[in-house]
Amino acid sequence: MVRVGLDPLSATIICLAVGAAIGGLQGAFVAYLGIPSFIVTLAGMLVFRGLTLVLLQGASIGPFPEVFQLLAKGFLTNFAGPWTSVLIGAVLALTLFGMNWQRRAAQVRHGSQPDSVAAFVARNGITTIVILAFAYQMSAYRGLPNVLIVMFVLVMLYRFITTRTTIGRRIYALGGNIKAARLSGIKTEQLTFLTFANMGALAGLAGMIFAARLNTATPKAGVGFELDVIAACFIGGASAAGGIGKVSGVVIGAFIIGVMNNGMSILGIGIDYQQVIKGIVLLAAVCLDVYNKKNRA
Repeated sequence: MVRVGLDPLSATIICLAVGAAIGGLQGAFVAYLGIPSFIVTLAGMLVFRGLTLVLLQGASIGPFPEVFQLLAKGFLTNFAGPWTSVLIGAVLALTLFGMNWQRRAAQVRHGSQPDSVAAFVARNGITTIVILAFAYQMSAYRGLPNVLIVMFVLVMLYRFITTRTTIGRRIYALGGNIKAARLSGIKTEQLTFLTFANMGALAGLAGMIFAARLNTATPKAGVGFELDVIAACFIGGASAAGGIGKVSGVVIGAFIIGVMNNGMSILGIGIDYQQVIKGIVLLAAVCLDVYNKKNRA
């Protein structure tokens, strides 16, 4: 976009394709050569971070077109006036309530032990109040930011994939026990490759959002983010052993990490002690995961 003058849409598609290709390349090493994913992704982080320095020649590039900046800095048009965000929040709250009620009804039909009606209403009522309060705060500002809408679409999409599709259940099986998944007829190599390619495309999208937010492409962008992401996953309920976790839980973990980062900065805590605190939180989350795993066993 800056050097060649490519339009933002074409550049976005190319970036997503490059991200998917990079993820697929790493997935091929894991799936078909049997190299541990930790080693592959660690090596990939070093290699592609070095290539970033080479491509940018150690300098920052910008600014970007205003249309591209809307990806991270834009807001949804208030088609219903200042109450647009509240209206969207109400629709979202009703949709979540309906989905949770259908899930509870399915548990009753299958003879499971669902929560009592009072507990169900209380939990979903609190969720509704939080959503409406957040939507009201957004309406009092400038409305819903585009990046939040992108995140919501991704969360709902991957929640549907992981809970309502065959490939989603196979991914859980792959993470839980790859040998059992292979014996069950799952093409584990192909699934691993596709999962890594998907992750690469999402990483490319994250990079574009961050670049649009900064309005510049800088070699140091995203340094240290991998630690926050790992912490967010474990805080959100993902298991180090694999096969356990929810998309919504990871989002909650990311919000917690974000609140921690902002809160510690507001309190004036130095970057050195911030790293210490986040390390302790990450260790505590993994210890809790191990403890819960032992109790389940």
